[in-house]
Amino acid sequence: MSLDVSPALLQQAERGEEVDEVAFVDCVRTSLPYAWNMISTLVARLKVDGGDFADNTTPPPDEHARGQLLRALASDAIRRSLERHFGVRLAFQNCHRVAVFPLDAASDAPLGRFTSIRGQILNQSPELRDC
Repeated sequence: MSLDVSPALLQQAERGEEVDEVAFVDCVRTSLPYAWNMISTLVARLKVDGGDFADNTTPPPDEHARGQLLRALASDAIRRSLERHFGVRLAFQNCHRVAVFPLDAASDAPLGRFTSIRGQILNQSPELRDC
């Protein structure tokens, strides 16, 4: 299971109600703490340092942490909720290279380069082949 969903949140979804996104984001925060901390840290770094984007190039410490990143960023619902919560666009490469980009149009070109086929190929290394 990827998220530890509270009974109240589950009941909202089962009743067909619109699910409280703030509660959902909190569920993500508590269920996927490694992924949450990674994204939070990158958002803070982007705000402090500025620039086109902030990214992580350090592999997760273990497979559990790597799994959290994969679950957070492979799920459209989780990813989009995190983007709305933090006010950024997220990009992801190689099971650990998470990047956050500002929402403004000036980040379109850097985001396009990061998520391009060329960018993916240039981010390959033998150490990452089994991630």
